[in-house]
Amino acid sequence: MSKNYKITLLPGDGIGPEIMKVAVAVLQAIAPKFDLTFAFETALIGGAAIDATGHPLPDETLQSCKNSDAVLLAAVGGDKWDSMPSHLRPEQALLGLRGGMELFANLRPAQILPQLIDASTLKREVVEGVDILVVRELTGGIYFGKPKGIVADENGVRRGFNTMVYTEPEIDRIAKVGFEAAQKRRGSVVSVDKSNVLDVSQLWRERVTAISSDYPDVKLSHMYVDNATMQIIRNPKQFDVILTSNLFGDILSDAAAMLTGSIGMLPSASLGVAGAPGVFEPVHGSAPDIAGKDLANPLAQVLSAAMMLRYAFNEGAAADAIESAVNKVLDSGKRTGDIMADGCEKLGCIAMGEALLAAI
Repeated sequence: MSKNYKITLLPGDGIGPEIMKVAVAVLQAIAPKFDLTFAFETALIGGAAIDATGHPLPDETLQSCKNSDAVLLAAVGGDKWDSMPSHLRPEQALLGLRGGMELFANLRPAQILPQLIDASTLKREVVEGVDILVVRELTGGIYFGKPKGIVADENGVRRGFNTMVYTEPEIDRIAKVGFEAAQKRRGSVVSVDKSNVLDVSQLWRERVTAISSDYPDVKLSHMYVDNATMQIIRNPKQFDVILTSNLFGDILSDAAAMLTGSIGMLPSASLGVAGAPGVFEPVHGSAPDIAGKDLANPLAQVLSAAMMLRYAFNEGAAADAIESAVNKVLDSGKRTGDIMADGCEKLGCIAMGEALLAAI
């Protein structure tokens, strides 16, 4: 019997609609091979939602996401909306989506594909074999902590402030995600904090250490965030799972992404409690400078769809098939501009999608 899944699509802004179109075509091509059916519902988010409704995350969009089995998101933002008040910027939709759906765990893999080793700005011997998973806490920390704001004193001097705060339950639940991920990988977790100067990080380290006792098969070590940033560049192969807070994870996951040669190759998953819909999206932004020019790399969006199949639907074989198609296309020498190399064939977004469909 065919398995049916309801997916909310959030194309968003910039190159989002272009790469989403490719991902949907790939899902539709894979579906009959694994007796799957998908019901897609498209909703507004980000700048597109501001233009249509005046708000980056309309209530209808959030409700559609909550009522789906999973959410596939492309990208939000662009120069057009940079002058908007901070609470109405397109990027606020992402925070609203994560908070509204209680997506507390962000999984960002950074794996070096053999075909793209030379696309990295680092030496081959440094990046060859790198396979890192950044587990980032997503609904706490400085992005959500209160009080926050910009105020002026009696002399008119303005002061901006944010609060970095975590509770024990928030730390415990993301730590469990990190340790469970490591059990399925190589059994090692590096917890990244700044406990030498931050009280909130001292609690973070204390609780992660306590939770580690429930996972005796996983090796735990700790690293300050400044050192971790250096080590990701210096010796990335030492890392298996990196477990860290919202702010630090935001920074470290982008640093890890660039090890691969292009941020346009990397997917991510944002997950909540078991059984709740997750959000799957590429790590890259909306790239408004190339929007509508058929220059975008759709592979991260396609690989995000594969992550959705694997993590949201437990359809590992279908996910493997998509990832295999990506590898076949890369093996054939086909590339978009961001991962172009000597001797390869340069394709646009549409042609890359067609190549993936042919590989499937």
